[in-house]
Amino acid sequence: MENIQKHSIILWSRDEYRLRLTRIREHMSASSVDAILLSDNANIYYLTGRVFAGYAYVTLKGEPIYFVRRPVGLSGDSVVYIRKPEEITGSIGIELDVLPYSSVQRLVPLFPGAELKNASSIMRSVRAVKPPMALQMLRESGERHARVYSRIPGLFQEGMSDYDLQVEIENVSRREGCLGQFRISGDSMELYMGNTIAGNNADTPSPYDFAMGGAGMDPSLPVGANGTLITPGTTVMVDMNGNYNGYMTDMTRVFALGDISPLALKAHQCSIDIHRALSEMMRPGNTAKSLWEKAEEIVVAADLKPYYMGHRQHAGFIGHGVGIEINELPVIAPRSRDIIQEHNVIALEPKFVIPNVGAVGIENTYIVHADHAECITLAPEEIIYFDR
Repeated sequence: MENIQKHSIILWSRDEYRLRLTRIREHMSASSVDAILLSDNANIYYLTGRVFAGYAYVTLKGEPIYFVRRPVGLSGDSVVYIRKPEEITGSIGIELDVLPYSSVQRLVPLFPGAELKNASSIMRSVRAVKPPMALQMLRESGERHARVYSRIPGLFQEGMSDYDLQVEIENVSRREGCLGQFRISGDSMELYMGNTIAGNNADTPSPYDFAMGGAGMDPSLPVGANGTLITPGTTVMVDMNGNYNGYMTDMTRVFALGDISPLALKAHQCSIDIHRALSEMMRPGNTAKSLWEKAEEIVVAADLKPYYMGHRQHAGFIGHGVGIEINELPVIAPRSRDIIQEHNVIALEPKFVIPNVGAVGIENTYIVHADHAECITLAPEEIIYFDR
């Protein structure tokens, strides 16, 4: 990242900043929105390269205005240290998907006569197609993510639980430079640095739309590792944080202690087969729904449907965009209307839960190009055994 000034409100290079601002304005114009007021951390980071408390006010013409509350000391002609944005006329886009109702009620009177529109959908569409700098940042996160996973076999010790192993992985991840922040968009979706789930804990339903749930260590965060011992004949699914620079990759690998059942091995290979088939279909113009349907076809042919994307509870998707947040567009789901675009970045995660064994299957992050899908989470895909 090239800093313009150490304390400048904008941390992207000038060219990168102009590219991102232009893309926002193109989507604003297509949605007949004259101005948008951004306050969500992910959207402010997308535009400026930093997070601040306040608002970014973007119009179709002229320079954006940055209304900053905190931190003090940010510089630039467009920085205004006030509590509220200036009055405007015309249509205004506000992030209705993420702002609390009380905040919206305070903002609306500031724009008398303005037509209120939802800026959240505009920004989700903007961020779905990554600019070149973001693609490079994602590749860098993928490389560091893979380095952490390469060290996991050496972290295991006999008698460990899934929680014990996760703590060790978190330590290695943080020392590798992981920021720790697992930024998620959506109502009541919470997670701390990812999931490491052993054995039947993978079959514990959670409140969230994840293929694997896990009971968690406390009812206040009911997901992930819960202290299940890693025992012979069971698997450990590792789906840990890949955020090393503000853009995050998503990757899952499976580890095991001792031999696991033929059914689990079959399901794991089926996941790899789905990746091969869908990576060939991830081309601009194809529908996200068609990818879901192809995966479903492969699962049914393998007679693995009861275990697919969960066992006791099933997830409603097999893939999703990643970037500043872990769940961006497009969504690979049966009713998705998304169309694959060049430079989408998509995490595919066809997974299975096998009772009395655990979770199997892999997750990779791909960059969509005109003629191929580039995998940027390059780690061994076969099951890795702790005792071999």
